[in-house]
Amino acid sequence: MQDAVRQKARKRPFLPPEFVRAMLAGHSALGIAFAALIYVVCISGTLAVFLHELYRWEQPDAPVVTQPLTPDAVAAAVSGAYEKALAAGAVHDIFVLGPNPVQKRVIVHFHDHESGVEGDWLADETGTLVAPSHTPWSEFVANLHMHLHLPRTWGLFLVGLTGVALLSSLISGLLSHPRLFKDAFALRRGGARRLEQADLHNRLGVWGLPFHVVVSTTGALLGLSTLVVGVLALAAYDGDSEKAFATILGPMASEDETAAPLPDVANMIRQVQARHPDAVFASVTIQHIAKAGQVVHVGMRTPGHLAMANTYYFDGTGRWLGDGGLETGSIGKQILGALQPLHFGWFGGFAVKIGYGLLGLAMTVVTATGITIWLARRRAAGRPAPRWENVWSGVMWGQPFAIAAVAVAVLLTDAASIAVSTYLVVTVVAIAGALALPDAFAAGRLLRAVSGVALLAMIGLHARAWGVQPADPVATAVNIAMGASAAMLIGSALVPWRRARMRVSANGL
Repeated sequence: MQDAVRQKARKRPFLPPEFVRAMLAGHSALGIAFAALIYVVCISGTLAVFLHELYRWEQPDAPVVTQPLTPDAVAAAVSGAYEKALAAGAVHDIFVLGPNPVQKRVIVHFHDHESGVEGDWLADETGTLVAPSHTPWSEFVANLHMHLHLPRTWGLFLVGLTGVALLSSLISGLLSHPRLFKDAFALRRGGARRLEQADLHNRLGVWGLPFHVVVSTTGALLGLSTLVVGVLALAAYDGDSEKAFATILGPMASEDETAAPLPDVANMIRQVQARHPDAVFASVTIQHIAKAGQVVHVGMRTPGHLAMANTYYFDGTGRWLGDGGLETGSIGKQILGALQPLHFGWFGGFAVKIGYGLLGLAMTVVTATGITIWLARRRAAGRPAPRWENVWSGVMWGQPFAIAAVAVAVLLTDAASIAVSTYLVVTVVAIAGALALPDAFAAGRLLRAVSGVALLAMIGLHARAWGVQPADPVATAVNIAMGASAAMLIGSALVPWRRARMRVSANGL
């Protein structure tokens, strides 16, 4: 009996200790190398889940449209956009986005690739353009998440690499903690802060693992899409990237600039509905509008599919050119159609958005605590890095402050052009201020307080512009969420800090 017990005790672990140590080292290295980028992408991505609600908060007097547009309303929106584009000297491409389960506005966009002139308008349920779209802060948040306000191609590529790094960190983190699932509900409270942070990091990592994997994978694919198409062009089309893009994105407009009538978009929508009676309008894109080489991509959504819409292709005369296959095509095309809704949670109504928001916040916390744990281990090993502790505190708590400060600046000045410069200046000031304080604890406490104050300033300035009860109830809901966030940030900064600081000093960072 004793021999059996000894044999059981000597049973080899599932993963060799050397392998676990190697995975832990790799996990730490990846986290350290990409920590700040992953953190910025995660915190902005959590906000981007609610991007359509932020649009409505920023412009609460715009029409709310709850029903799909009729074919004639879409045609009216296209005609109105064409007139606006003519007046602006930007007659090239036009895009109309109709209401759908995750957003309740009609958005009209036109732009000219050569001149760079573009315009954004909002329309009502009849397709009549009623007001220019003006949502500079929301656009800032979206672009921060998608390409970090860098040149688009390079920014997308860097965000894609960040997604790859995050996915790799998840895998190496799992392999470096063999007991991760066994200890899924272990939360040590009241002891060393390092152990608390480690438990929080590991538990949130396990509980949200399916979400973390889906979001990091789809983010990597979306960010690296240009690289993927380039590889596809080399492998299958002898380097012809235009053919590769046409295979994935459908037929493109030709260079025939001969004048032509506006396409009959209403008839094209009815053609799709004749083939798919349950399809409703989602969007339309017209490339090289009113030219002989124009091409029309009509997006239609049918129930029971994950893709936001399937795309149907027409030439300028209304001739059917094909089906994008995002709903019922090949597995590859259906995956392509599912990438964006899976990444942002735009597929199941507001309840799914709430879930994505909470899980996105968990991913942000996992990233933040990962570096905090690494720094605490250094301190426990007798190799403290107090300046890096302050820097990381400045990064962690400086981001909410910087993003809120952009909103304050935009609400005060109504100038979209200052958004990026405000963000960069406040980010630098937050990190420099953290370095000037005695320790990371004091830096975090101060930055949480000013972040909360900035959120309260956002609410106050919004109320000054739109009233305490804006026309759109979604704007009121966003203000309530911001107020709750401000209360939590300020409350955490005002917690009896002497006791908390003594515990941190005694037990490590």
